[in-house]
Amino acid sequence: MLELHCHTTYSDGTLTPTQLVERAVGAGVRALAITDHDTVSGWDEAIAAAAPYPLEIVPGLELSTVHNGCSLHILGFYPDRQRLDSPLRDARAGRFRRATQMVEKLAELGYPIELPEMQGGMAPGRPHIAAAMVKAGYVQTPQEAFDRWIGEGKSAYVHYEKFSIQEGIALLRNCGAIPVWAHPYLFRGGDIETVLAEMVEAGLMGVEVYHPTHTPFQVAHLKRLCAEYNLLITGGSDYHGPSSKGEERTTLNQLNLPLQLLEALKTAAS
Repeated sequence: MLELHCHTTYSDGTLTPTQLVERAVGAGVRALAITDHDTVSGWDEAIAAAAPYPLEIVPGLELSTVHNGCSLHILGFYPDRQRLDSPLRDARAGRFRRATQMVEKLAELGYPIELPEMQGGMAPGRPHIAAAMVKAGYVQTPQEAFDRWIGEGKSAYVHYEKFSIQEGIALLRNCGAIPVWAHPYLFRGGDIETVLAEMVEAGLMGVEVYHPTHTPFQVAHLKRLCAEYNLLITGGSDYHGPSSKGEERTTLNQLNLPLQLLEALKTAAS
């Protein structure tokens, strides 16, 4: 009944906040976190859409950082929106620069595209580039675009602008947010134990233990590490909505997480 990692059209999701809320209600979700990349602009619409339903909106975001030359994402829950406003504007500007550089690389490779127009508060990402490549007829699916050109290490890939895990955690803590390491086993820049120790030293407060890509063994290992460091446990489907063909990489409420996880998060935020 708990979803602590979901995206909307304000970053790289395919559903508006209203559509996401409606789907969450239909899936039996009782608490839904809006965690768009480097923006909190989807909160207001989600809160308004959830008002008629027994659905609590958890304000959050997914912050982009770089560690050991690889992207590392940190979820932040219950941040002070006003204190985040200026840093997030800078982060979104960096996302625009990164997306522009990837578009330029693709043009040099013979695949010119145009990014879709992004309205205020929205953050462009690689899924938008992949969608533009599908629209232009260069690939059949967004995944093909990632596999051939814009995936990490591919010819048109561009790293995030340097923003360290220490800077990211400090920003979230200074804004009153609970920083949580998102999907640790998707990180490719070091072993879990070493990176986690560095993040804990920087002020990390939790780990996304439950994620669709984590195996039962990995979940058990992360739970042991959380107990060792006295860290909060969170989880979510990392839901991005259906593709243009109606396919879904993950589904809402697929992990059947208990609401008790949210209570611990609220206690830490109070």
